[in-house]
Amino acid sequence: MPSPHDFNPALITWDGLHGLPRFDALDDGDFAAAFEAALAAHENEIDEIAGNGDAPTFDNTVVALEIAGDALSRVSALFWNKAGAHTNDVIQALEREISPKMSRHYSKIGMNAALFARIDTLWENRETLGLTLEQTRVLERHWKGFVKSGAKLDKAEQEKLAAINEKLAALGTQFGQNVLADEKAWALVLSDSAELEGLPEFLRDAMAAAARERGEEGKYAVTLSRSIIEPFLTFSERRDLREQAFKAWVARGENDGETDNRAVIREMLALRHQVATLLGYGNFAELKLDNTMAKTADAVNDLLKAVWARAVKRAGEEEADIAALITEEGRNHEVMPWDWRHYAEKIRARKFDFSEAELKPYLQLEKIIEACFDVAGRLFGIRAVEKKGVAAYHPDVRVFEIRDREDKLVALFLGDYFARSSKRSGAWMSSLQSQHRLELKNGRHGELPIIYNVCNFAKPALLSLDDARTLFHEFGHALHGMLSNVTYPSVAGTGVSRDFVELPSQLYEHWLTVPDILKRYAVHVETGEPMPQALLDKVLAARTFNAGFNTVEFTSSALVDMAFHTREAVEDPMAVQAEVLAEIGMPKSIVMRHATPHFQHIFSGGYSAGYYSYMWSEVLDADAFAAFEETGDAFNGEMARKLKDNIYSVGGSVDPEDAYKAFRGKLPSPDAMLVKKGLSTFEELTGSDA
Repeated sequence: MPSPHDFNPALITWDGLHGLPRFDALDDGDFAAAFEAALAAHENEIDEIAGNGDAPTFDNTVVALEIAGDALSRVSALFWNKAGAHTNDVIQALEREISPKMSRHYSKIGMNAALFARIDTLWENRETLGLTLEQTRVLERHWKGFVKSGAKLDKAEQEKLAAINEKLAALGTQFGQNVLADEKAWALVLSDSAELEGLPEFLRDAMAAAARERGEEGKYAVTLSRSIIEPFLTFSERRDLREQAFKAWVARGENDGETDNRAVIREMLALRHQVATLLGYGNFAELKLDNTMAKTADAVNDLLKAVWARAVKRAGEEEADIAALITEEGRNHEVMPWDWRHYAEKIRARKFDFSEAELKPYLQLEKIIEACFDVAGRLFGIRAVEKKGVAAYHPDVRVFEIRDREDKLVALFLGDYFARSSKRSGAWMSSLQSQHRLELKNGRHGELPIIYNVCNFAKPALLSLDDARTLFHEFGHALHGMLSNVTYPSVAGTGVSRDFVELPSQLYEHWLTVPDILKRYAVHVETGEPMPQALLDKVLAARTFNAGFNTVEFTSSALVDMAFHTREAVEDPMAVQAEVLAEIGMPKSIVMRHATPHFQHIFSGGYSAGYYSYMWSEVLDADAFAAFEETGDAFNGEMARKLKDNIYSVGGSVDPEDAYKAFRGKLPSPDAMLVKKGLSTFEELTGSDA
């Protein structure tokens, strides 16, 4: 590798706390030179492996590939963290340049004939190599990765595939940057007290902070951050302002001009289909589903459509209730999407005798973070120790040591919880470093997982129930990374199939509403008093309220995703979206959770032909939590041990079906999920009156 004097060595030599990067020693201008050096170093390592004169062995080929590119992994981890969570013009310019360059780099590796020949030889002789189960899974992952990168294509086809993948990388970056630009550019600034009618104090405080950030001191800003826009749509009594804000929210990526994503989508879908056909698949969904639990688009659509039928029926009942309330208030308008959250909240307040505003003072961010850690301690025997004064990539980011019962350090965890204009919307988990036990070239023996969660909560930090679920969800992902206990980095933590990766996160959400957790951590921000039992009972009773709306929002998005990726050609993506929604009978009063022009999951987030996986995992997580419920103890020690040993710690070292059956003894049916979501009852599913 070129001398570290050619770039900032702090990008690859992480000598902060327990091997944490020294973020305070980094500068945005450092990345370009470091990428050049790291890419060149990785290319040299690949050439050495491919050109090895010895016969291929698991160690000299597969293990060598597993540890190659260490410097590139480190520079990349820091850069993509910054690009998502704290970007700026310098980072975005380099992102547009580096995305296609990285694609070109990995295409070249995937099409290296000499390297693939070594992998292919090992794959063909795998039964004679005496490999462990984990080693076989690692070899399979590399072999399939090479095949899907075009290793079996002729030279001309390889060059075509590489060019397409490079273009797709650039378009994915453009898509995400366009959405962020639209989110940053729009704000509805309010100052008249009449414009604030219905807004609770916590929301006014958050809007005031957002206005100050935009230089509008003394005013209130509605932004497109979910932590502001959703409560505004819920509480604002001004229907005209709700409509204005809602239309801006759903129009992200669909505003004529430089940030319009419709042409980007059309090109991406065409290129993805070309990739699939080059690799011998009928469509892109076939390619993406090849190594998943679902396996086929038909299996995915069968689940989605079965759930859709129940969801749209329930949503119709919910809409009738809303229409009745609108009439009761003396209004004569139909139910529109900017009305739903507002009136649903009023119905919930009436039906269950509590409102989101009443609940929110009991859901302090700090206390819900403590609850996340406490649940992890009870289930998995770990604890979090905050390290004050340790520099991270933004002043808001907090650093924690994660230690086991013997006080052994098992991971580092970074929590980045607050919305800012430099951060893309949504919430996610990622890693700066994955766990493994291999010896690296620089003398490091194995690596500690360094995991981070990114959220977009408004300041001051009072959460909605959905926000609190999001926090638990992302920490569930984090635990998947932090509890990883494998030898090889490619199968560590979340290195599993797309429709299994959401199981640890969605399962973890269940513990938020375990009564003992709510009693202990849902305490009033001013008085410190625990949530009254009566309110707690109402919250638990209302868990499936608005289930039709929520499921219609999600399922429509998943069905559109599958339609895009099972068709040969999509000339007009918006026409396809409209066609699918008409075909399934999408209610006029509800929109997709992610309309196509800002559907970042599938166009810039890795979930293409995979958005369904949240529901697929939901089938698993409902059944998995039922395993605890059947014992009568949400923290049953034996079930927790089986959960850790078979789900959270094994990563991709075991086939997901085998991993789940080792935990539960069987694969689940969708029944528990339908009951959990409130779309069916046990009696309906079994035909029993018991």
